[in-house]
Amino acid sequence: MDSQLQTLSKIFTERIFRIPDYQRGYAWTEKQLKDFWSDIQQLNSNQTHYTGVLTLEDAPKEAWMNWQDDRWIIEAKSFQPYFVVDGQQRLTTSIILVQAIIEQIKDFQPLNYTQRSDIQRKFIFDSKDGGISRSYLFGYERDNPSYEFLKTKIFCERSSEAHNEETIYTQNLERAKQFFVLQIDGMSIVQLEEVYRKVTQQLLFNTFTINEEVDVCVAFETMNNRGKPLSYLELLKNRLIYLSIKFETDDHERFQLRKSINNCWKSLYHNLGKNRNKPLDDDLFLHTHYLIYFGKDLIDGGIEDSPERLHRLYRIDYSSDLLEKRFVAKNVRADTDDRSKITLSDVYNYVSSLQDAVTLWYKIWNPFDSDLSEDEKIWLDKLNRIGIGPCLPLVLSFFQRFAETPKRIVFLKALERHSFIISLVNPSSMRYYGIHSNNPSLVLWAVELSTGKLSSEKIVKKISDSCDEIIKSSILRDAFQRLSINGFYDWGTIRYFLFEYNISLQERSKTSRPKIFWSEFIEERSDYITVEHIFPKQARDSYWISRFNKYSVKKRAILRNSLGNLLPLSRGKNASLSNSPFPDKVVGKKDEVVGYRYGSYCENEVALSEEWSADEILLRGLTMLDFMEKRWSVHLGPRDEKIKMLGLAFLSSQST
Repeated sequence: MDSQLQTLSKIFTERIFRIPDYQRGYAWTEKQLKDFWSDIQQLNSNQTHYTGVLTLEDAPKEAWMNWQDDRWIIEAKSFQPYFVVDGQQRLTTSIILVQAIIEQIKDFQPLNYTQRSDIQRKFIFDSKDGGISRSYLFGYERDNPSYEFLKTKIFCERSSEAHNEETIYTQNLERAKQFFVLQIDGMSIVQLEEVYRKVTQQLLFNTFTINEEVDVCVAFETMNNRGKPLSYLELLKNRLIYLSIKFETDDHERFQLRKSINNCWKSLYHNLGKNRNKPLDDDLFLHTHYLIYFGKDLIDGGIEDSPERLHRLYRIDYSSDLLEKRFVAKNVRADTDDRSKITLSDVYNYVSSLQDAVTLWYKIWNPFDSDLSEDEKIWLDKLNRIGIGPCLPLVLSFFQRFAETPKRIVFLKALERHSFIISLVNPSSMRYYGIHSNNPSLVLWAVELSTGKLSSEKIVKKISDSCDEIIKSSILRDAFQRLSINGFYDWGTIRYFLFEYNISLQERSKTSRPKIFWSEFIEERSDYITVEHIFPKQARDSYWISRFNKYSVKKRAILRNSLGNLLPLSRGKNASLSNSPFPDKVVGKKDEVVGYRYGSYCENEVALSEEWSADEILLRGLTMLDFMEKRWSVHLGPRDEKIKMLGLAFLSSQST
């Protein structure tokens, strides 16, 4: 293994670099970019800065012969082709900064006595006889989505490709360029020359060249445990590519498997990063798919009789199982125990399943940016709002198995009802983002669905029966007793319930115009600013004192946090109205249109009341429980029973 300290200028002397397919994409975020920029800023003119290790592999001829745009520069100009095994983050960052500097200078303006075109030719691309063909000196292999993105969006070159496919990594590339453009914007030519000199002449890379005997996939995995750690998704890709070359089969089969792995990871990165405002967590996806795909192997008989076997699903470290037990080199050998042995087909089937699943995964999380039916979108959106985490394995498994819209709608409605009822008996359960074991049966059902053991009708019946069992038991009454004591204000699903109640009022109104948008309603604030106490916390006004001071402090707290006293706001008006008397809340403050009359449908309903006392809190609470009964088919019993559920049995019979 050859090693030496080199500047960026030396590194880019008659060399061409490609990021191989087993490498992750560009992963640096603002934190690493700021550190890199800080290192450059702090460098004095007579100093050098050790930037880190750059590990290269000589690209074999059978690889670079497929680089159609680059063969000429390798064959005619004797440029040496390399794969970047380690250090691509630092190298990519340096080249992006160089490109940003190039864009700041004019065509014929020299930088450190070097013409703009010569800098471009040194670090970005060379062309045949000044023609239109380009050989990019640094980049990705052509089938990587980052190849086109780097060329067009970062290097500002034209492309004949139809479009650029975006991934989390291409977004990182774009953010890096924006970062450096912002840093150097407005710099004088002298300042630009200083930055250019530092990045090309004063940053030192410890450059290693790996010989043929070193297994580069293993080297990559080992080396990249430094710096910004590899994600499990990135490690898994590298491991599967590594295994693809270990199978004892013909080269074409190995090539097809490697191609399938690359295509799969293109789809993974694209779908997980497609929504820039809400990128999807790759660990959550891998974990969910793992439970469905390997669930049958993980649960070995007697499931119903042994809850312990079921709960162990949640305790298994999926990443360790995949990377340390299943997809390991020893399992490829012909003499491996049959239970552990993996074949080329096993890897291919797993990769194919991942690729199919991630497309559905994106639709599940982003239903309104999909080709699903309108009803599917609506009910998936409701599940996302109430908290889809515990249901993810079941939803993904069902959508993989059944494509018929009517079946999906019936299933989603049943599952939304189940999620709501679970949120009542376990108020904090739906707040958790990921998969948890509050109801491990959901994962068991997901596994049974994937294996064909359950039909769509049977799974809907299981979900419905589970809900009915809870409703008939004392669990639901106990849950309402806790809520009445602790207050509905702290119920984890209060916003979802109020939002749904507001929708029901909207549907009965003469207009279908929404007045509350979920994305605004759930914005996290320390004081729950989007949920209003009509009878306020600080009830010092004589209006409130005259109506509520006859109750004890404890009873006033129960009334304040009772269901009928809570209101979803359409705008941030809590601060201005919170402690005002009820008439002022209805009409709003002078010269301000912020009263209940002009707010959400729930606010409009409350504004019809002539005053607000314990009687109104009780009556509205009963109305809301009636809605709950109808909306989620939850039988709560007669009026007296509902009053107890609200915690308001202490009110006199005259008040009720």
